[in-house]
Amino acid sequence: MPKMLWNVLRNLLSSPVTVRYPYVKSDPVDGTRGRISFDMNACDQCQDCERICPPAAIKVYPDEKRIEYDPFRCIYCHLCVENCMQKAILAEEVVRSPEYEKVKEVFEEGQ
Repeated sequence: MPKMLWNVLRNLLSSPVTVRYPYVKSDPVDGTRGRISFDMNACDQCQDCERICPPAAIKVYPDEKRIEYDPFRCIYCHLCVENCMQKAILAEEVVRSPEYEKVKEVFEEGQ
């Protein structure tokens, strides 16, 4: 019991270990899989990313030269980044912040 009391007092008088999120944002850890974006100038609309995506978060419209990406469906496995032969999918270390509305991102040629 005295050992537990010492631990309780020490924790009450020390500073918190956790970060005060969202007031203080921490940096992402090295190797974090963050947001993906598409380079439409390099993309040849082959639909490999659409086929390889496990949750079907990417939809390619080759006739319209348009890609729809649903970040809320994405599990950030980055299989699409690894398998894109044209290197048209860019992986960023920027972690998406929480959002209030589910919006699909649309990438069109010329962007």
